[in-house]
Parts: sequence; structure tokens; C-alpha cells
Amino acid sequence: MRILVTGGAGFVGSNLAVRMRESFPGATVVAMDNLYRRGSELTLPRLQRHGVGFHRGDVRDTASFPQGGFDFLVECSAEPSVLAGLSESPDYLVHTNLVGAYNCLERAKAWKAGTLFLSSSRVYPIARLEAHAWREEATRFVWEDAGAAGISAHGVAEDLPMAGPRSLYGWSKHSAELLIEEYRAAFGLQAVVNRCGMIAGPWQFGKVDQGVVSLWVQAHVFGRPLQYMGYGGTGKQVRDVLHVDDLSDLVIEQLRDFSRWDGWLGNVAGGAGNSASLLELTRLCEDITGRKTALSASPDTRAADLRVFIGDCRRLHARTPWRPRRPVSRIVEDLSSWIIEQRSQLEALQ
Repeated sequence: MRILVTGGAGFVGSNLAVRMRESFPGATVVAMDNLYRRGSELTLPRLQRHGVGFHRGDVRDTASFPQGGFDFLVECSAEPSVLAGLSESPDYLVHTNLVGAYNCLERAKAWKAGTLFLSSSRVYPIARLEAHAWREEATRFVWEDAGAAGISAHGVAEDLPMAGPRSLYGWSKHSAELLIEEYRAAFGLQAVVNRCGMIAGPWQFGKVDQGVVSLWVQAHVFGRPLQYMGYGGTGKQVRDVLHVDDLSDLVIEQLRDFSRWDGWLGNVAGGAGNSASLLELTRLCEDITGRKTALSASPDTRAADLRVFIGDCRRLHARTPWRPRRPVSRIVEDLSSWIIEQRSQLEALQ
């Protein structure tokens, strides 16, 4: 078996590549990456230690893909920031997330490779999510179970009406999903689309606009200040969180029985039982690291932000016994241990 992981030096891509190498000992696993994101070069020694090959390439450039055929193409490359393109040109975002996906599909078509695409929960329209009825509790905002189409106590389901803006990032991922559907119909391409919520765990170099759980844990370990931004500055906005190892468990299951999963498109998320507000995350970080950090508040809500997002994974759970096994507390514990181990390298990135 030969597997190409695009975006393979990134947080999710590198973790998946390592797990594939462990799960398929005889396989050739190649991580392709342009090393655009600062910190991604730090994953290269880890990939090498686990027997994962590295190829310097860019999904925007068809000539930079590795030669030879692959049995599977796992598409993890992306500009992952929801704020991308809002204050600067969207050129890199569009060419990486949409043109890059097209180039990957063209290579997969030529190789007759099964394609596994990591999409995003950000494909759902912002206004529809923000308009849903909510209430404020002591430590979080909670969606009301108001009988709206596509949103319930379980979270956002795949049948949510999709009309409306979703951020340029969300648009790029949704467009790639639609393109994959066309390639399946036109060329018989086998493909799986995992619409992922917030993912966290070791090897995540957190930033304000992407990787907030890692950012939060690092701030507590290193004593850096944090800020609750938006929605009154209370820190009560909520996300579900999925450990990257739980995502890896599912991806390995899908690769082992790819023909059965062919055509799957759906939510892959922590769900209501694996969610936290920023306020709750702060308390977890304090308990697990034994440290507090300075916190300020900015009441103004940023563009493209969401009060609540929880993915409804009942469609996924109906077809597999897979469930998230690592709670948010375990995610914080694993991140804390990794941050302490990598302290010198992480501090050099600041």
C-alpha cells in the first residue's frame, strides 16, 4: 500500500501519517508539505523517526507532486484560519484550499487512488447558526432545542439548510466538497469526506485564529496572558473538541474498509459530550497545569465568530461503533505534557 498525505507536516496531517505507518507496517507513507506554516518544520524529525517519507511539495503546483502512483491520497492541506482573506488578499486561501483540492483530485484520478478529504464544520452558514435560540448558563452558552431544521440538542446536523455566507475559509472547504461529489459522479473516484469540528492534541502549534485549545494550554504553561474575545467578553462561547488520536482511529477504520465508506460525507466531531466553553477550558487548564494566567476581556465579537458550535454525529454513529474515547480533560493533559517536553522549541516560535 502507498499513501500520500498532503499537508503531511501540519498538525493533523503529521499525526495521521504517523498513525498510518504504525497501523499499516508494510505501507509506504509519504507526507507532502510546503512548510508554509511556521512550526511545521519541527514535525519532520518525528516523521522520519516513524518511517514516514517527506516530500517538499505544494498542492497549488501540480508539478511538485511526487512521481509514481499511490493507492490513497489523504488531503489534509489547507489554510486553516477562519479569518484568512478577511484582512488581506484571499489569494493563498483560494489557491490552497480550492485549487489545491482540484489538483489533488486530478492526481487521485490519474492514480485511481481512493481520496479521503478532511473538510470542516465551518461549511455551515454563520447567520443560521447565530440566529438559533440560545440561553446563558453559569459557565457557557447553550443552544435551545427549538425544533429548527438541522439544529437540536445534539448539535448541527448535515441536513441544516446551506444557503448563506460561511466565511471565505468555509466557502473554500464547501466548494471542495462539491467538487469531490462531481468527481465521484463523472469519473467514478472513490472518496470519503470527514466534516471535522475542532481538533486538538499534541503537535498543534496554537494561534488565536486556529488551534485555540493548544494556545490556551501553552498560555498557562508559559504564563502568557489571554483574552476572552467577543460575546460580552464572558468566555462562554462553546465548541466541541475531538482529540487528534480519536480522529486517527476513525481514519484508520475508513482506510481499512474504504469501499464501504466510499461516498461518506458527514460530521466527525467531539459532539455535545465532548465540548467546552473558553471559561471551562480555562478552569481545566488551571487544574491540570497548576498555573493561572492573566485574563482580560474584549466584548466586541470578531467577524465570522460563532457563539456555539457542536457537531451532531448521529449519522456517523449509525454506521460505526467508533466514538470519541478521549475527553476534553485528556486533551488538555496530553497537550500539557507535550508542551513541557517541547518547551524550548515552542518558546522559540513566539
